[in-house]
Amino acid sequence: MKDTVTIVTGGSQGIGRSIAEFLAAKGGDVVIFDIADSSDIVQYIRQKGQRSEFYQIDVSNFNMVGEAVDKVIKDMGRVSNLVNNAGITADKLLLRMKEEDWDRVLQINLKSAFNCTKAVVRYMLKTGGSIVNISSIAGVMGNAGQANYAASKAGLIGFTKSVAREYGERGIRVNAVAPGFIKTRMTESLDEKSRETMFKAIPLGRLGEPDDIAHVVYFLLSEYGSYITGEVINVNGGLYM
Repeated sequence: MKDTVTIVTGGSQGIGRSIAEFLAAKGGDVVIFDIADSSDIVQYIRQKGQRSEFYQIDVSNFNMVGEAVDKVIKDMGRVSNLVNNAGITADKLLLRMKEEDWDRVLQINLKSAFNCTKAVVRYMLKTGGSIVNISSIAGVMGNAGQANYAASKAGLIGFTKSVAREYGERGIRVNAVAPGFIKTRMTESLDEKSRETMFKAIPLGRLGEPDDIAHVVYFLLSEYGSYITGEVINVNGGLYM
C-alpha cells in the first residue's frame, strides 16, 4: 500500500476502523469520511508513520462528498482507492417499517456509494484505482426484518458489477465484500440465545472478526488482486455457500 491514499467511509468503528488501521499498517495513507468523530483513528495512524485526515461529513450528501474529495486531492495529492463501508440498520418487519426507515438506510448504505464513487472516479480516470464496496450476506440471501438493509446491500452488488464494466478499461477495479455475522456492536448486543442460534448456523462455529474483512479488502485493493474486478467475495464462515 506504499504511496497510496485510500478513502474509507464509516471508518469510526467496527469493520471500517479495522480496514483503516490495517491499510495503514501495510504502509498506506488513509482518509476517513464519517459523521462520527474519527480523530482518534487519525492520531493512531499518524503515530504509525502514515498520513491521515478525517473529514466529518454526511456521505449521503452529494455536494458535501464532492467537496470533501476535492479537498483530499488538495491535501493528500491523490486518491488511489475507495472503500464504501458506511452503513446503518433500521430493522423492522415490512408492515411495521416506516418510510423514513427505508429512505435513510438506502441513502446511507447505497446512495453514499454512488456519491463517493462518482466523486473519485473522475480523478481515477487518469491514474487508475481500486474500489471496494462493503455489502452483506443480507444482500446476497436476504434476511427477515431487514428488507431495507438487504435491498441496499443487494443494490451495492449490482452497482459494483456495473461500474466495474464501465471503467475496467481505464484501470479502475471495482469489487464487493459481503460479510456474514461479524463481531461488532450490533452482534454484541444480541442476547445469549440469539448468539447460540447464530453459532449453530455457521459451519465454522464462530463469528467473524472485523480484521477478517480488513484482510480481504486489503487483498482486493493491493496488487494481489490486480486481475479481479466485478466480483463479490463472501466472508461468512460458510453460513452462505
